[in-house]
Amino acid sequence: MRAEDVMSAYIVRAKEVNLVVNAIVGEQYDRALKRAQELDSILDSLTSEEILQKYSEETKPLLGVPLSVKEAFFWTGMANTSGIPSRKHLRSPHDAPVLVNLQEAGAIPFIQTNVSEACMWFESSNYVYGCTNNAYDTTRIVGGSSGGEGCILSTGASVIGIGSDIGGSIRMPCFFNGVFGHKASFGVVENSGQFPIASQSAMVLLSTGPMCRYASDLIPALKVMAGPNGISKLKLDTEVDISKLRVVSVPDDSGSLLVSKVDPELKAIQRKVADYLKTRGAQVTEQYIRKFRASLDMWAGKMNLCDDGPSFASLMSGDDSGQSHVNCFAEFFKWLMGQSTHTLPALALGMFDDVGPKLTKKADIRAVQILDTLRKELLQLLGDDSVLLYPSHPKIAPYHNHPIFTPFNFAYTGLFNALGFPVTQCPLGLSKEGLPLGVQVVTTPYNDHLCLAVAKELEKAFGGWKNPGTNS
Repeated sequence: MRAEDVMSAYIVRAKEVNLVVNAIVGEQYDRALKRAQELDSILDSLTSEEILQKYSEETKPLLGVPLSVKEAFFWTGMANTSGIPSRKHLRSPHDAPVLVNLQEAGAIPFIQTNVSEACMWFESSNYVYGCTNNAYDTTRIVGGSSGGEGCILSTGASVIGIGSDIGGSIRMPCFFNGVFGHKASFGVVENSGQFPIASQSAMVLLSTGPMCRYASDLIPALKVMAGPNGISKLKLDTEVDISKLRVVSVPDDSGSLLVSKVDPELKAIQRKVADYLKTRGAQVTEQYIRKFRASLDMWAGKMNLCDDGPSFASLMSGDDSGQSHVNCFAEFFKWLMGQSTHTLPALALGMFDDVGPKLTKKADIRAVQILDTLRKELLQLLGDDSVLLYPSHPKIAPYHNHPIFTPFNFAYTGLFNALGFPVTQCPLGLSKEGLPLGVQVVTTPYNDHLCLAVAKELEKAFGGWKNPGTNS
């Protein structure tokens, strides 16, 4: 099949599904088609031997692959609002390093996808592009902040997507949309070239990584995104024997009062995963870890103590220099009257960010001390030969606007940003209501190959991505 045929098919699909899901917020259809045509012309002019020499799997592993890009990433000439109305006039001056790497490997970017306002909420809705709908049930959310990516991948309208994750922004969208995603170990993939960007001290919580329908695409995409320097930190070519793995299954957070209880269907599917891995010879144990109850405090404490960057109110103004900011309290009263251009979750976060960290400093310090102790305990528990299974979220894809009533449920993903552990999000079929199920597979830093290998194993056993409209 020719590159032009592939790109044309994905463009047709993207246009078709976006009428329903509203996930695509920018496009370069003509340019992408032209690049595909140019690629075909070059390949037509070469012999088979020349093609293998110049365009081998080692040099161009993603040759002609359609690529979708989270709108928060720089893409030359394209919008970079991150859902903030005051940035509507801005255009990216250059490509983000991760996008450069993907294009050098042959991938062709063709669409941008929606995000939550300022990329700090788990519903992708804003006053620039509107709200994105879940393809499995349009009354449900797609997650955030990489929600447009998760959604468009689930519809089969892209092959690989670029996501970023500071509290679950890759994993929650992948869970709610039934696709795979990977939050890599710290420093593997370059984070620069996106807005907003974490402050220097908070950079340890942020991870840029791949999102895709098939587990087999995660490692090739991750290798390209990381580049030779980043990928040298990992052991992605090491073969993993599932029968020699130790697996710790943690059913829930041991009862945080601020976080919802885990849905019984999610607990049941996680037990099935543990049972399956046991049949493959893995040593499986179930364990409750009481410190997980403080997941929210540990993530928030870590973030609050990273105070070397601009305030969230500054980011909401579209400025990362700290020179200007939104008066979130005044905007809240405007929102009550239907006059604000900012979403309620963003305003709430901005108001808390203005006063909260000053009031919680001592509690934040205590929470980070607990986090440091937990990290040492988990490093000892898991070592270099184990993975940990943990719910992706306490609830299956919620209805639109419902996260406002359960704002702290992201703690199930945010914990591992605070810990700095790599995580692969794995789809596990559909619920009774036809919505995606899934689980997080966690491991210790720079042992990403372990959770990625388990993802491929679970895809074989549970079927992986399910096309929206299927019943099981």
